[in-house]
Amino acid sequence: MASTIDKSMSHALMVQGTTSDAGKSILVTGLCRILARRGVKVAPFKPQNMALNSAVTPELGEIGRAQALQAQAANISPHTDMNPVLLKPDTDTSAQVIIHGEVACDLDAVGYHRYKTTAMQAVLTSWQRLQQRFDAIIVEGAGSPAEINLRDRDIANMGFAEEVDIPVIIVADIDRGGVFAHLVGTLELLSPSEQARVCGFVINRFRGDLSLLQSGLDWLEQRTAKPVLGVIPYLMNLQLDAEDAINTAQPPVAAGALKVAVPVLSRISNHTDFDPLRDHSQVDLQFIGPGQAIPAADLIILPGSKNVRADLAWMADNGWDRALERHLRYGGKVLGVCGGYQMLGREIHDPSGIEGSKGSSTGLGWLPIETTLQAQKKLRVVAGTLKSSDVPVKGYEIHCGVSTALEPLQSYILLDDGSEDGHISADGQIAGTYLHGLFDDAAACTAVLSWAGLENPTPGDHKQLREREIDRLADCLEQHLDLATLFPLWCGG
Repeated sequence: MASTIDKSMSHALMVQGTTSDAGKSILVTGLCRILARRGVKVAPFKPQNMALNSAVTPELGEIGRAQALQAQAANISPHTDMNPVLLKPDTDTSAQVIIHGEVACDLDAVGYHRYKTTAMQAVLTSWQRLQQRFDAIIVEGAGSPAEINLRDRDIANMGFAEEVDIPVIIVADIDRGGVFAHLVGTLELLSPSEQARVCGFVINRFRGDLSLLQSGLDWLEQRTAKPVLGVIPYLMNLQLDAEDAINTAQPPVAAGALKVAVPVLSRISNHTDFDPLRDHSQVDLQFIGPGQAIPAADLIILPGSKNVRADLAWMADNGWDRALERHLRYGGKVLGVCGGYQMLGREIHDPSGIEGSKGSSTGLGWLPIETTLQAQKKLRVVAGTLKSSDVPVKGYEIHCGVSTALEPLQSYILLDDGSEDGHISADGQIAGTYLHGLFDDAAACTAVLSWAGLENPTPGDHKQLREREIDRLADCLEQHLDLATLFPLWCGG
């Protein structure tokens, strides 16, 4: 049935949080699936995202990984309008600014604060386009609206909500402790007009007997004159793409599991590449943090990085370069993905200062390649076959580097357009690729695990798992949220 809703008045709801990781991304994901189930044309929207986990859209733009997941929950293709401003930090004080999916500039914090007026225009342009295409838009805030130092020219939270005049719900994580202080304090720090815009609260990650919480809920509603629209239970082992923080929780693994270690670089990017390994019953995946020793493993994966040369120095500072050498001496396998692939080479050149200071760095030297960083970022969705096993692979590229073989060297993947990606050493012990998402398809994941030494790997289907987890989340929200109040048009009875 064709929609009868006036597109100029698309229903919108904004989810803001008392803190980072309060549950905003997850709540938006679940709400998108709930409305999509009811036949509503719904889209996610995050005006400004700061994250190093990103995805490539069909029109070859770059957006936050969380918005790609939310689009999947809405049963639509991701689009750059769903995340018009993406900030990718490359140092502690500066970030690459991506507008409508393309790199616009690199700015420090003060420079970006001045740039926000320009960024807001991009945000509003995307917002208007989405309004013309969708019946409902579920908006995700960033961080907390109560960050006083960021209120001026805000485009991520209440500044945006006030500009486009939409209602807001505030979510807080009770598992952190102090949930009532978080909610009341956040509300108190808002202006009168912003306070009036808040239509209710959601408490996330609750464990225990709800009757013991009821007196607190009653007090909160009396104190703020705002309803509690839901108390969401703690969903154990919810395996969905993280927006930024690394999910280190792992389901139980089988005896004899393949041991895989991933060093957490200071500017690690797209660590969600390894979610299919974390969820595989025959893989024992460990993320190794700063100051930790890399344990004995069958496979070490060097992940992507937003600042490859700085992270090479980071590896040396943590002694990981020596641990990798020892790992190879004992016959272990090493795989580099994107920036990790560049690290495996002999030299990395950054003549224009794309990722920091200009200059060159000596790589690990295990593949005879050199990489030069260029201003034009390569964004593309690709498919091909693993040359060693003729298994089909799919993935996407997000990188500024161009890597060139200095000696005859076998490529890792033959792409469908006839070009080649990555390289593998002559002894088959070391491989590198620019492809993100390599493990998402069951056949490719199985082939890589076999190469790494896993006997008789069972195929896993991470895409189906993700769908089941989105549905599990939506089922939970259906049960514990007051959807009739939030969406009376579609959930009112």
